[in-house]
Amino acid sequence: MEDRTLRNEDFSLDDEQVALREAFGAFFTKECQTTVVRAAEPHGFDPELWGRLMGLGVTTMGIPEARGGDGAGLVELALAAEEYGRALAPVPMIETIVAARVLAGASNDAQPWLHDQISGERIISVALQRATDSQRQLVPAGAISDAIIALHDQSLVLIADSGAHPQVANQACAPLAWWTPADEHEVGLVIAEGSEAETLWQRALLEWKLLTAAALVGLSDAVLSQAVGYARARHAFGVPIGSFQAVSHPLVDVHIGVQGARRLAWKAAWFAENEPQQADRLALMAWVHAADVATHAAATCLHTHGGVAFTTESDIQLFFRRAKGWATIAGDPRRELQNLADVLLRQMVRNPDVKERLR
Repeated sequence: MEDRTLRNEDFSLDDEQVALREAFGAFFTKECQTTVVRAAEPHGFDPELWGRLMGLGVTTMGIPEARGGDGAGLVELALAAEEYGRALAPVPMIETIVAARVLAGASNDAQPWLHDQISGERIISVALQRATDSQRQLVPAGAISDAIIALHDQSLVLIADSGAHPQVANQACAPLAWWTPADEHEVGLVIAEGSEAETLWQRALLEWKLLTAAALVGLSDAVLSQAVGYARARHAFGVPIGSFQAVSHPLVDVHIGVQGARRLAWKAAWFAENEPQQADRLALMAWVHAADVATHAAATCLHTHGGVAFTTESDIQLFFRRAKGWATIAGDPRRELQNLADVLLRQMVRNPDVKERLR
């Protein structure tokens, strides 16, 4: 068995992880300027950028090698997601990564769909709510997806329709769409049942929140960099406005928040791979904290720029709208505090010693 040491605080990256992070950072810096983000509005999808990103192996990196993938872990996926969020890339990166990992762990009947996902023939997303009766739900990337994976009753199903699901207008210009998993569909494939279905779906939900948390960290860091640059360049009373405490101190608070959210996201990803019994609480913590940091960062940096940031000509509003929108795709993040409390309570019931370690 590979020797490893439990890490409580130190989540430094190794050389390969640093190289992966730099590769995705270089790609998005070159291929996804804010002009690309603007051009993709309001639909939130750039097929050409998506094709180039697939050439980087984004659809295969998180799939086990036994299924034809590259076997990347959640830490590596979180690093890629952070660079995706930094660029506000109009592509379904997180949704397809999560869906592909579900298909890779599902029945053999799902493998042709996994192949289509990897090859780029189809885009598949994951429904983030349990399907009940005929209640519809907003699905991330649902407007551009050929199929979605949903948990209905005790079954994990892949459903598909030939007709398009129209985008629901939203401030983040994300390709959200209504799907009704419990209705009749042209394709309704059961890919897992019972406890296996529940486990796969819960893992998908956890991974989506964890990777979205990483993306929100990237967004926060990017908008902070713009605000710091502006505070250095903009002068008032003969000095840079960043020399005023009313400007600099809020930016420092944002920086502290970004660093903490990044470390928490890395920690959650590492524990999800190595200590999965702790993954639920850490992923929920990372999701809630990153959402809070992102909205605070975007608002603070918008105020740093002043009135110009409220105009459509400013790039700051692109980050502000996505910070608000991305943080609420799965619902109000503050409601996750109740889920987090439930997770901690269950852990304490199963193992009273956890109470002491959580203090």
